Amino acid sequence: MRPIGRLLPELYQALGIAQAADGWRAVTEWPAVAGARIAGRAQAVAFREGTLIVEVEGSAWRHELGFLKPELVRNLNRHLGAEVVSDLRLVPKGSRQGRP
Repeated sequence: MRPIGRLLPELYQALGIAQAADGWRAVTEWPAVAGARIAGRAQAVAFREGTLIVEVEGSAWRHELGFLKPELVRNLNRHLGAEVVSDLRLVPKGSRQGRP
């Protein structure tokens, strides 16, 4: 018998949902990757077709995170162990633009 932890990735791949599952891992791992200071002002809320949607408090923070996008994407993918996230979409907090 094999541990379920080894079976799940194979099952996700077979069902064609591996990328979506990894994308939702990016949502849950956002605070660890972004750090407490950023995560306190910007919350990952969704993942669609390679894009992590992040709700951000205020335009100043959105502007600042715009400069950090390449670094954040690189760090997310490194943390996830694969090229999962291709972009960040920064939306105003509470706008529900990125929510499913």
